[in-house]
Amino acid sequence: MKGVLLVNLGSPDSPEPKDVKPYLDQFLMDKYVIDVPFLLRALLVRGIILRKRPEASAEAYKKIWWEEGSPLIVLSQRMHKKVKQKTELPVVLSMRYGKPSIETGLQELADKGVTEVLLFPLYPQYAMASTLTILVLAEEIRKKKFPQMTFTDVPAFYDKPDYIKVLADSIKQSLEGFEYDHLLFSYHGIPERHIRKTDVTKSHCKIDGTCCVTPSAAHKFCYRHQCYETTRLVVKELGLPEDKYSLTFQSRLAGDKWLEPYTDVEINKMPEQGIKNLAVVTPAFVADCLETLEEIAMRAKEEFEEHGGKSFHAIPCLNDNDEWVNVVANWINEWANAEIPVS
Repeated sequence: MKGVLLVNLGSPDSPEPKDVKPYLDQFLMDKYVIDVPFLLRALLVRGIILRKRPEASAEAYKKIWWEEGSPLIVLSQRMHKKVKQKTELPVVLSMRYGKPSIETGLQELADKGVTEVLLFPLYPQYAMASTLTILVLAEEIRKKKFPQMTFTDVPAFYDKPDYIKVLADSIKQSLEGFEYDHLLFSYHGIPERHIRKTDVTKSHCKIDGTCCVTPSAAHKFCYRHQCYETTRLVVKELGLPEDKYSLTFQSRLAGDKWLEPYTDVEINKMPEQGIKNLAVVTPAFVADCLETLEEIAMRAKEEFEEHGGKSFHAIPCLNDNDEWVNVVANWINEWANAEIPVS
């Protein structure tokens, strides 16, 4: 029997420091997020970061928290509910960090008699700190608890035509009535070393401005290439001129070389460059979360206006958009009816 496990990032149980701290500990102690030896990671996370960051993060979560709970969880649940109505397969929602866990999700599928699982990371672009960590943990749990199961992984869908179409349509719809000077594509940042670590050729990814546009097997797992490709395809779909958009990376941590250009730095320079009306879309996420609602829609907006910007529009993620739900359900149903995995 076939079933589906949708997996998103996750969220603390509440916006209080007592719940934010264990969530951050689970997240930041993941060796695919902070990819340094365990003792150094523990010293950095538990000896330094978790002494102050839970309070600051809790304040940020409080700004975006909904009455129903975490926006990311609530929006993922809404999308999950709609998807379930469009397929006959059991579909379960899990989170990589926090609740409901991947193990809980697999147990729910096992209890329904599922032995073939479509493992569906809800990330358009592949990265070791998002996609890979889900796949590795799920496989570890499968081997220990559910050896009768087999997995089919949904690959990064950054360039799938139906995803690009629904993303472009959602942007176009959100921009109706907003006279923007510039559209910024802001993707979550990662350390440059993550790009090199996921380079299957061990030599292609030089991050020199040419490697991402030069055909290579490395692109299958290259987050940077996939961000640029998503942007290129959406821009083509929207018919935007080259001077009307740009791409940046947000949410970096101090101490490492992260992907550039940086979202906050670029946004703050835009008003003096004549960009007074700015729209920002965040295509690394399919559900609005702390990084989109607080970092972009609140903090970046405030800084943009402080630097002379007039109007700022944060474009919502796909969330439970009906067309996006249809795309996800179609992919699931294609797999359900196929003898070979979707690709």
